[in-house]
Amino acid sequence: MKIVLATRNKHKVEEIKQILEIYLDPNLYSQLEILDISNFPWVPEIEEDGKTFAENALKKARVIHELTGLCSIADDSGIEVDFLNGEPGIYSARYAGERATDYENNEKLLRLLDGVPIEKRTATFRCVLAYVDGRVEKIFEGATKGKVIFEPRGMGGFGYDPLFVPDGYELTYAEMPKDLKNRISHRSKALQKFAEFLRAHLEYKNKF
Repeated sequence: MKIVLATRNKHKVEEIKQILEIYLDPNLYSQLEILDISNFPWVPEIEEDGKTFAENALKKARVIHELTGLCSIADDSGIEVDFLNGEPGIYSARYAGERATDYENNEKLLRLLDGVPIEKRTATFRCVLAYVDGRVEKIFEGATKGKVIFEPRGMGGFGYDPLFVPDGYELTYAEMPKDLKNRISHRSKALQKFAEFLRAHLEYKNKF
Protein backbone atom coordinates (compact mmCIF):
# COMPACT_ATOMS: atom_id res chain seq x y z
CA MET A 1 0.00 0.00 0.00
CA LYS A 2 1.51 3.31 -1.10
CA ILE A 3 0.82 6.41 0.97
CA VAL A 4 2.01 9.88 0.04
CA LEU A 5 2.80 12.32 2.83
CA ALA A 6 1.77 15.77 1.66
CA THR A 7 4.94 17.51 2.77
CA ARG A 8 8.49 18.30 1.66
CA ASN A 9 9.62 18.77 5.26
CA LYS A 10 12.18 15.98 5.78
CA HIS A 11 12.02 16.36 9.56
CA LYS A 12 8.27 15.82 9.50
CA VAL A 13 8.55 12.86 7.09
CA GLU A 14 11.08 11.10 9.29
CA GLU A 15 9.08 11.78 12.44
CA ILE A 16 5.85 10.43 10.91
CA LYS A 17 7.62 7.26 9.77
CA GLN A 18 9.13 6.72 13.22
CA ILE A 19 5.79 7.24 14.96
CA LEU A 20 3.88 4.91 12.63
CA GLU A 21 6.51 2.26 13.28
CA ILE A 22 5.67 2.53 16.98
CA TYR A 23 1.94 2.06 16.52
CA LEU A 24 1.86 -0.54 13.72
CA ASP A 25 3.21 -4.05 14.20
CA PRO A 26 6.18 -4.91 11.94
CA ASN A 27 4.11 -7.03 9.56
CA LEU A 28 1.59 -4.27 8.88
CA TYR A 29 4.25 -1.57 8.73
CA SER A 30 6.16 -3.57 6.13
CA GLN A 31 3.09 -3.46 3.87
CA LEU A 32 3.40 0.33 3.58
CA GLU A 33 5.48 2.23 1.08
CA ILE A 34 5.62 5.73 2.50
CA LEU A 35 6.38 8.43 -0.05
CA ASP A 36 6.39 12.21 0.15
CA ILE A 37 6.08 15.12 -2.26
CA SER A 38 9.80 14.99 -3.07
CA ASN A 39 9.01 11.76 -4.97
CA PHE A 40 6.77 13.86 -7.24
CA PRO A 41 8.85 16.94 -8.16
CA TRP A 42 6.19 18.18 -10.57
CA VAL A 43 3.67 18.68 -7.75
CA PRO A 44 3.28 22.44 -7.12
CA GLU A 45 3.25 24.22 -3.78
CA ILE A 46 -0.19 24.00 -2.19
CA GLU A 47 -1.49 27.25 -0.73
CA GLU A 48 -2.63 26.80 2.86
CA ASP A 49 -5.53 29.25 2.79
CA GLY A 50 -7.88 27.49 5.18
CA LYS A 51 -9.08 29.06 8.39
CA THR A 52 -8.44 25.96 10.51
CA PHE A 53 -5.86 23.20 10.78
CA ALA A 54 -8.48 20.74 9.50
CA GLU A 55 -9.26 22.80 6.39
CA ASN A 56 -5.58 23.08 5.49
CA ALA A 57 -4.83 19.40 6.11
CA LEU A 58 -7.85 18.22 4.13
CA LYS A 59 -7.05 20.52 1.22
CA LYS A 60 -3.46 19.26 0.99
CA ALA A 61 -4.50 15.61 1.23
CA ARG A 62 -7.17 16.02 -1.47
CA VAL A 63 -4.82 17.80 -3.87
CA ILE A 64 -2.05 15.23 -3.45
CA HIS A 65 -4.50 12.36 -3.97
CA GLU A 66 -5.89 14.01 -7.10
CA LEU A 67 -2.42 14.63 -8.55
CA THR A 68 -0.85 11.25 -7.72
CA GLY A 69 -3.84 8.90 -7.64
CA LEU A 70 -2.48 7.46 -4.38
CA CYS A 71 -3.69 7.45 -0.80
CA SER A 72 -2.47 10.60 0.89
CA ILE A 73 -2.11 11.95 4.38
CA ALA A 74 -1.47 15.56 5.27
CA ASP A 75 -1.00 17.20 8.60
CA ASP A 76 -1.34 20.79 9.61
CA SER A 77 0.04 21.58 13.00
CA GLY A 78 1.16 24.46 15.15
CA ILE A 79 1.36 26.00 18.55
CA GLU A 80 -1.47 28.00 20.12
CA VAL A 81 -0.34 30.36 22.88
CA ASP A 82 -3.07 31.39 25.31
CA PHE A 83 -1.57 34.80 26.14
CA LEU A 84 -1.57 35.59 22.39
CA ASN A 85 -5.20 34.51 21.95
CA GLY A 86 -4.22 31.32 20.16
CA GLU A 87 -1.47 32.72 17.94
CA PRO A 88 0.45 31.70 15.95
CA GLY A 89 -1.95 28.77 15.35
CA ILE A 90 -2.36 27.94 11.67
CA TYR A 91 0.32 30.52 10.85
CA SER A 92 2.97 28.79 12.98
CA ALA A 93 5.23 27.84 10.07
CA ARG A 94 5.15 31.36 8.62
CA TYR A 95 4.68 33.46 11.75
CA ALA A 96 7.62 35.73 10.95
CA GLY A 97 6.93 35.77 7.20
CA GLU A 98 6.19 33.43 4.29
CA ARG A 99 9.80 32.17 4.04
CA ALA A 100 10.63 32.48 7.72
CA THR A 101 13.10 30.06 9.28
CA ASP A 102 12.43 28.19 12.51
CA TYR A 103 14.85 30.57 14.21
CA GLU A 104 12.95 33.63 12.99
CA ASN A 105 9.60 32.20 14.07
CA ASN A 106 10.96 31.37 17.51
CA GLU A 107 12.47 34.82 17.85
CA LYS A 108 9.16 36.50 17.02
CA LEU A 109 7.28 34.36 19.53
CA LEU A 110 9.80 35.13 22.27
CA ARG A 111 9.65 38.84 21.43
CA LEU A 112 5.85 38.91 21.77
CA LEU A 113 6.08 37.07 25.10
CA ASP A 114 8.86 39.27 26.48
CA GLY A 115 8.16 40.02 30.14
CA VAL A 116 5.30 37.51 30.41
CA PRO A 117 5.74 35.27 33.48
CA ILE A 118 5.94 31.51 33.05
CA GLU A 119 2.50 30.86 34.55
CA LYS A 120 0.96 32.92 31.73
CA ARG A 121 2.92 31.24 28.95
CA THR A 122 0.58 28.26 28.61
CA ALA A 123 0.20 26.81 25.14
CA THR A 124 -1.17 23.88 23.19
CA PHE A 125 0.68 22.10 20.39
CA ARG A 126 -1.97 20.82 17.99
CA CYS A 127 -1.85 18.44 15.02
CA VAL A 128 -4.69 17.66 12.62
CA LEU A 129 -4.10 14.81 10.19
CA ALA A 130 -6.24 14.23 7.09
CA TYR A 131 -6.42 10.95 5.13
CA VAL A 132 -7.85 10.79 1.60
CA ASP A 133 -7.97 7.76 -0.69
CA GLY A 134 -10.73 8.66 -3.17
CA ARG A 135 -13.42 6.82 -1.24
CA VAL A 136 -12.72 7.72 2.35
CA GLU A 137 -11.81 11.02 3.98
CA LYS A 138 -10.91 10.97 7.67
CA ILE A 139 -9.63 13.53 10.17
CA PHE A 140 -7.51 12.68 13.22
CA GLU A 141 -6.47 15.20 15.87
CA GLY A 142 -3.92 15.28 18.67
CA ALA A 143 -3.04 17.97 21.18
CA THR A 144 -0.45 18.38 23.93
CA LYS A 145 -0.56 21.14 26.53
CA GLY A 146 2.50 22.79 28.01
CA LYS A 147 4.36 26.08 28.35
CA VAL A 148 6.60 28.29 26.23
CA ILE A 149 9.89 28.87 28.05
CA PHE A 150 12.07 31.99 27.95
CA GLU A 151 14.83 30.83 25.62
CA PRO A 152 15.46 27.90 23.26
CA ARG A 153 16.81 24.68 24.77
CA GLY A 154 17.92 21.54 22.98
CA MET A 155 19.27 20.63 19.56
CA GLY A 156 16.68 18.08 18.45
CA GLY A 157 13.33 18.42 16.74
CA PHE A 158 12.26 21.35 14.60
CA GLY A 159 9.87 24.28 14.58
CA TYR A 160 9.00 25.47 18.08
CA ASP A 161 10.36 22.32 19.76
CA PRO A 162 13.19 24.19 21.58
CA LEU A 163 10.65 26.47 23.29
CA PHE A 164 7.91 24.02 24.30
CA VAL A 165 7.89 22.05 27.55
CA PRO A 166 4.88 19.68 27.75
CA ASP A 167 2.97 19.43 31.03
CA GLY A 168 4.45 16.84 33.36
CA TYR A 169 7.97 17.16 31.93
CA GLU A 170 10.99 19.41 32.46
CA LEU A 171 12.55 18.88 29.03
CA THR A 172 11.60 20.72 25.87
CA TYR A 173 10.58 18.68 22.84
CA ALA A 174 14.04 19.50 21.44
CA GLU A 175 15.80 18.10 24.53
CA MET A 176 13.83 14.86 24.64
CA PRO A 177 15.08 11.57 23.20
CA LYS A 178 13.24 10.94 19.95
CA ASP A 179 11.47 7.86 21.28
CA LEU A 180 10.01 9.87 24.18
CA LYS A 181 8.85 12.80 22.05
CA ASN A 182 7.41 10.40 19.48
CA ARG A 183 5.20 8.82 22.16
CA ILE A 184 3.82 11.95 23.83
CA SER A 185 3.69 14.65 21.15
CA HIS A 186 0.64 16.16 19.52
CA ARG A 187 1.63 14.50 16.23
CA SER A 188 2.01 11.15 17.97
CA LYS A 189 -1.51 11.38 19.39
CA ALA A 190 -3.01 12.12 15.96
CA LEU A 191 -0.97 9.38 14.29
CA GLN A 192 -1.94 6.85 16.94
CA LYS A 193 -5.58 7.38 15.96
CA PHE A 194 -4.63 7.15 12.28
CA ALA A 195 -2.69 3.93 12.93
CA GLU A 196 -5.75 2.36 14.56
CA PHE A 197 -7.80 3.23 11.48
CA LEU A 198 -5.07 2.00 9.13
CA ARG A 199 -4.62 -1.24 11.08
CA ALA A 200 -8.31 -2.05 10.72
CA HIS A 201 -8.18 -1.14 7.03
CA LEU A 202 -5.16 -3.33 6.28
CA GLU A 203 -6.42 -6.25 8.32
CA TYR A 204 -9.75 -6.13 6.49
CA LYS A 205 -7.97 -5.91 3.14
CA ASN A 206 -5.79 -8.92 3.99
CA LYS A 207 -8.85 -11.12 4.53
CA PHE A 208 -9.72 -10.95 0.82
